[in-house]
Amino acid sequence: MNALRRTLGVLVMVAGILGLVLSLAGLISVWVARPTVAGYVETTIQTLDASLRTSQKAMEVTGQALGATVDSVDALSTMLSTTAASVEDTKPILEQINLMMGETMPATLDSASDSLKTAQQAAVVLESAIKSLENFRTVLSATPFLSSLVEQPEQTYDPQVPLADSLGELATTLEDLPATFTEMSVNLGKADNNLVTIQGNLTTMSESVSLISVSLSEYQSMISQSQSSMDNLMGMLTNIQDNLARILDGVAMVFSLFFLWLLAAQVVILSQGLELYRGIAGGLESGEG
Repeated sequence: MNALRRTLGVLVMVAGILGLVLSLAGLISVWVARPTVAGYVETTIQTLDASLRTSQKAMEVTGQALGATVDSVDALSTMLSTTAASVEDTKPILEQINLMMGETMPATLDSASDSLKTAQQAAVVLESAIKSLENFRTVLSATPFLSSLVEQPEQTYDPQVPLADSLGELATTLEDLPATFTEMSVNLGKADNNLVTIQGNLTTMSESVSLISVSLSEYQSMISQSQSSMDNLMGMLTNIQDNLARILDGVAMVFSLFFLWLLAAQVVILSQGLELYRGIAGGLESGEG
């Protein structure tokens, strides 16, 4: 029984000694490792700060680029919308021109052609009357008693192209113009339809560009929020860097108190093992009795 008790006492003392050594080693390591830990933390904070500053500059440049892009996209959307409005304003003019060329001008030309044909017929009668009048004046001027009353015409009416022929040629020329204007009206109608398509495409493009502008504005807002978060994080790192010595001292004190408590506990364990080895522990003495 004594041998077992002494063996247990030795084991308890060995455990106490090991715990005592580990506690002392931990206590010493806390203050020995403090400068190394401080240097490592300082380097890590500086690296993080440099990375954050680089990222912040990149985001600032990206934000500026996005701002310029948003302005350009808004200008493009405005231009497309204005162009679509201009095309829409042009449509009534084309419709009026189309109406004029398709209906008004052909009807007017047909009327003018008919009037010219009527004038041609009248011109034939008029020219016959003029020639008859000239012949009559010639006859009267050749009569002995009437020659003093009627003068001999100085110039006879003999045009190179008779008026009737000129009016006929003009009427013939006008006959082809209504068909020409009608064909032009058809082409203008096609152009009007194309303008409707162009206006629709411009309106769709303007709306799409506006949606892109909204999306880019949202990204710009997200970048601003990220920059604000980075500013807060940089401020936190700066605060940690400024108070790093006090923080490490506080942590070292906590670990020191822990190891001191552990050291005191090992002293108690060692004393219990020594008592067990000597056989003076209360519980064992009462067991022997």
